[in-house]
Amino acid sequence: MRILVDNALSPRVADELKRAGHDAVHVRERGLQAASDQQIFACAATEGRVVVSADTDFGLLLSQRRGSGPGVVLLRRHASRRPESQAALLVAQLPALREELELGAIAVIEPSRVRVRGPAKG
Repeated sequence: MRILVDNALSPRVADELKRAGHDAVHVRERGLQAASDQQIFACAATEGRVVVSADTDFGLLLSQRRGSGPGVVLLRRHASRRPESQAALLVAQLPALREELELGAIAVIEPSRVRVRGPAKG
């Protein structure tokens, strides 16, 4: 899966996802560390990457696009702040979410559950 990790998460999350076989980059690798959420989302859409963040603004941006383009993964509610733990949670959940995320869904991953909302119909 192609992933763009937002600045709300450590670059180590992207590194761990790479080790797990994903095509993951951190926004810093694209020079977007000071970019707006809209610029980051546009980069993800252009590159066909799913945005991974702890910032709920990406869910709003996705809904405004009516689900077109890559999806969003939000790490929420008491998810460990340790990058290794965040990456492990992602690695465990992403295979089952891949198809929906690539179609523009939003997945909210919490330590005890995963919620997915499919792409909005435009």
